[in-house]
Amino acid sequence: MKGFVDKDTCVGCGLCPSICPEIFEMDDDGKAKALDTEIADDIMANAKDAEMQCPVNAIKVE
Repeated sequence: MKGFVDKDTCVGCGLCPSICPEIFEMDDDGKAKALDTEIADDIMANAKDAEMQCPVNAIKVE
């Protein structure tokens, strides 16, 4: 599974990298981005938590 961020929807609140910095980080444009890496089992719960807590539903973990 990987994380994905819809840049058109993202408002740049910074919540996802604060919850799961192994997968999400802030980009130079002030919006979040997901690293192009498989999500390890030991951080999957954090990645899913970031997806669920995104205030604008810009994150998908699939």
